Amino acid sequence: MNFPTCSLWIFVARTDVAFMMHTIPHILRMSHFPFEERVLAIDTAPLSGDKLLRPGIGTMEELRTLTQKLLEAKVIDRVVDFNYDPSYRQRIFNKHFGSPLRATHNYKGYPILGSIFKIEECKSDYMVHFDSDMMMYQQPDFSWIKEGIELMDKHSKIMFVRPLAGPPTADGTIFQKASYQLHPDGFYQFKFFGSRLYLINRKRFEQLLPLPIIWRSYRQSFLNRFPLFIKNYLNIYAGKGKLESWEIMVSKKLEQTDYIRATLTNPKAWTLHPIDRSPAFIKALPHIIEKIEAGEFPSEQAGHYDLIPQLWY
Repeated sequence: MNFPTCSLWIFVARTDVAFMMHTIPHILRMSHFPFEERVLAIDTAPLSGDKLLRPGIGTMEELRTLTQKLLEAKVIDRVVDFNYDPSYRQRIFNKHFGSPLRATHNYKGYPILGSIFKIEECKSDYMVHFDSDMMMYQQPDFSWIKEGIELMDKHSKIMFVRPLAGPPTADGTIFQKASYQLHPDGFYQFKFFGSRLYLINRKRFEQLLPLPIIWRSYRQSFLNRFPLFIKNYLNIYAGKGKLESWEIMVSKKLEQTDYIRATLTNPKAWTLHPIDRSPAFIKALPHIIEKIEAGEFPSEQAGHYDLIPQLWY
């Protein structure tokens, strides 16, 4: 195959100020892939949902200063803001959901419009997305992205690929709430999608559209009995309703189709996601990253996708 182009996109917001100068350079060091472009996408919208409760929230000025430092250090190539222009939102949501919704974030404050924005604005054949808090190990002689692209070229029903979730276990076990199967070609196949880290073929993703619109339960219970088009109307014209997560809507579409998400089983690359945002975590973060980049981890962490704080600090 003529090897296709691939770009890297990373989300940043005010909630990431406390740790992004550690994690983003780390992500690039571990990726060691010839990306066509490395882009930071900034969410400039007011914080909402549980994002308002995150510790260490910075100002937009602090966020701009840090992204500029990453740009000047050539860690990344470009910085862009999410496009919140109403006409852009309507056009993109019509394409992805079949409706010009007003809500741009899910009920937790995670950007749905931003998730779509980066896919639309990326110019490469493939795109890798990282949330800015992700951490990853990858052996220098291995590329999970290259393996993922080759796998997607071989299997037309793979819609997303990600590296191994959590450090490897001796028997290959991964501790996941979502059900999965081991494919004969050596990858785990899921009908559940995770939005924190993934590789996609941008053209193939369009075959998944439109996505189903899923609303969270309303406080006024009688509204839950309304048909979908009424709920959509209430959001478009009155701003009512809170959307479910984009990954839940994508997962629902995977369930309705033959497409799957693939998780690689190769132990040469694996990821960790930190839930803790405490001062203790921020203080320990450089040491954690140092250990991960060396491929070291507590044995009890093996197979677990979320970082277990008490094992690391």
